[in-house]
Amino acid sequence: MLTNIIYFTVFIILAFVLSIAVKAITRGVEAKQMIKVEKDMDTNKESNGPSLEVVGQIKELKELHDKGILNEAEFQKAKEKILK
Repeated sequence: MLTNIIYFTVFIILAFVLSIAVKAITRGVEAKQMIKVEKDMDTNKESNGPSLEVVGQIKELKELHDKGILNEAEFQKAKEKILK
């Protein structure tokens, strides 16, 4: 009888320790996924920044070209310089 009580107690303790371990592992995996998502979002923000800047510069060049300040050759040369 005493042996059964000891086995039952050990089983309860092991179940408790395993549940804590599973919770810790789950939190670690979720944290790693969140870090990856945040890193991807930061990368997307950084990659969109320069492309929007390039678009803005080309629009300014187009306006100058439309106003006649730049001729076609100057416009093309400036646009190629921006795109490189």
